Amino acid sequence: MEPIEREKVEELEVIDAEPVATTGDGASLAPFEEKRPESQDVQRAVRLYILIPCAFLLVTLLGGIRFNGADGSVMYLRPALIYLIFGVSLVGLFFVAGLIKFDGWVSESFPITKNIINGITLLALYAACVQMFNSVIPESGVFFWLVCFCFFWTLWNNLFANFDTKKLLRSLAAMFGFAFFIKYLLLTYLAAPAEQGLIGAILNNPGQAAITWLFSLPQFSPATGYIQFFAIIIFIVALYFFPGTTEE
Repeated sequence: MEPIEREKVEELEVIDAEPVATTGDGASLAPFEEKRPESQDVQRAVRLYILIPCAFLLVTLLGGIRFNGADGSVMYLRPALIYLIFGVSLVGLFFVAGLIKFDGWVSESFPITKNIINGITLLALYAACVQMFNSVIPESGVFFWLVCFCFFWTLWNNLFANFDTKKLLRSLAAMFGFAFFIKYLLLTYLAAPAEQGLIGAILNNPGQAAITWLFSLPQFSPATGYIQFFAIIIFIVALYFFPGTTEE
């Protein structure tokens, strides 16, 4: 390019304007606006109002299922009263740690329909929390009170601790995982098999039968442990994807 033409190019004025759409006859339309794809809104709504509540409801259903070790019959155990208190404490811990923002779920600026749906979702979360304690705490005996005291002490201390969301999720996974190990691995190993009956357990292993009777150890089928293991996994994963707010 010759020097004269280069100087002319540099002297051209730069025009700052917004891109516009034009019709076939050259008429201009309104400027383009960046819009979020509707598919993202649909995916977010499906995840928030269908998948996550259904996951919590599934945990609520699985948390009370037990299989009898003698005949394999299905039992459904209602949660104890103390589990309701633990559930309130755990949901309160979610608010304190910032995992959930209350004004991001229930607010005067939201439509009534959205507040109702969000309230139902939070209620499903609370029911899942209650059933998690029902799942991992022994049903009766000395170990029931021992594990309940450990949960009470842990939740009470965590309410006054500084948590971020990732640290809280790791703590919950470790807490429920350890309780699962105690109930479905350690206590199941110490308990006498239910299919032997009382007389058979005394004749075959009197020490194991005595421990089962003294501590009121549960005599459930191994299928119970598998069901509760998947319930814990579903609960932790649903919490991981649980949004802190529903604001746009």
